[in-house]
Amino acid sequence: MPMHPLMRSLFLSLGLSALLLGPLAAQTMGPTEDDSIAAVRASQAAIGRSVSDWRFLDQTGKEIRMSDLRGKPLVVSFMYTGCFQVCPTTTQFLKRAVQSAKDSLGSDKFRVVSIGFNQPFDTPEALTDFATKQGINHVNWQFLAPREADVKALLAEFGVSVKATSAGFDHVIQASVVDANGVIYRQVYGDAFDLPMFIDPIKQLLSGQAEKAVSVENIWLKVKLYCTVYDPRSGRYKFNYSIFVELFAGITFLGAMIWYLVHGLRTRRAKPALPKDAA
Repeated sequence: MPMHPLMRSLFLSLGLSALLLGPLAAQTMGPTEDDSIAAVRASQAAIGRSVSDWRFLDQTGKEIRMSDLRGKPLVVSFMYTGCFQVCPTTTQFLKRAVQSAKDSLGSDKFRVVSIGFNQPFDTPEALTDFATKQGINHVNWQFLAPREADVKALLAEFGVSVKATSAGFDHVIQASVVDANGVIYRQVYGDAFDLPMFIDPIKQLLSGQAEKAVSVENIWLKVKLYCTVYDPRSGRYKFNYSIFVELFAGITFLGAMIWYLVHGLRTRRAKPALPKDAA
């Protein structure tokens, strides 16, 4: 059955050498439209799911747990270092989206992790080499290697369906936005997407955090998030100062109306009453 074009844009084939996959790769067919629909449904079903406290090795070989990444919104993507086309392209687009989000929301307001699911080949050294080639050196962006025994369950928990093919792996290209408490909040699909699809969920999570913790910093963050809007003409987020102009104009108009009403009331009260025989 031919795959619907919209499904094909979500379900991309990644090129891992058949030598690594062995005989299974030569016998496995690519995804059908039914496979793609099922994969997207599994991905959507992960929304609202609490992420387990998985254990990883970071690029330096240091152990890190998923719980260490809580406290801020987290963007999770899956990739593998043996891919020479789709993974680098996807990572480069995600890099631009992350930079735009950092420029708009703040460089330290959220974290990003890329997880290498092709174990045992995606070692910390391989991940470091991949990150270097992609020019990624963000402080809050880490490349992680899960334990080989955890990969299947880890992918399933995030709703990522992976299927070995003769060309490598077929799987939905997605970035999962996880809230500060480790709950999957949104799935963003494709190797290219409109920036609001990626940045707006992070804005919403940050706005919710600012509401819960009242402080001068969080009040300003709330204002900044509210006033940061997407400009489709430039393809960038910008701070909308016109909101302050409109707010000032509204407050000025309201103040003028109140002054007019109060002044009129005082004038009527101060006006002397005419004598009865004056009429």
